[in-house]
Amino acid sequence: MILGIILLFPVMLTGQEMPLKVVKEPKKHSVGRAAIFSAALPGLGQAYNKKYWKIPIIYAGFGVLTYFVISNNSEYVQFKEAYLYVSNGDSSYTDNPYVGKYDQSQLNEAMKFYRRNRDLSIIIGGLWYAINILEAYVDAHFFDYDISEDLSMRISPATIALPMPVAPAQPAPGIRVSFKF
Repeated sequence: MILGIILLFPVMLTGQEMPLKVVKEPKKHSVGRAAIFSAALPGLGQAYNKKYWKIPIIYAGFGVLTYFVISNNSEYVQFKEAYLYVSNGDSSYTDNPYVGKYDQSQLNEAMKFYRRNRDLSIIIGGLWYAINILEAYVDAHFFDYDISEDLSMRISPATIALPMPVAPAQPAPGIRVSFKF
């Protein structure tokens, strides 16, 4: 009798509900983020790309360029001061070492030389900054790139179907070359 009741009135039997496992996709390495990090702080994009060995090279480049900007600017300022002193015919005491050493035209040429070198060092510094960003951007593209050890070439005979203008395609012998990389 109980069996008859169970068969006539189906009962929903449910087990314990299992939570769904959410499989997260691995986070894709962002090329834009690497470029923005490197623009915000040079070398930070390289750190994001896990290429820590490049950071000292970047800062060494900035250090060298900063040295050239500062040294060329100080020489420019000294030559400019000496040029103005000589061109104004000032006879008061000055501690500038270039005043009695060079004439007015030489002081003017040296002043232009150091100003040009200072400006060029600043421009190269800007290019170095842009290269830093570009390098982080390009390196981020290769972050997930699979470099396989299997680099091979295979040559095998093949049959090639040559299309004929009037007749159906005719098979012809050929060679198939395939590269795996």
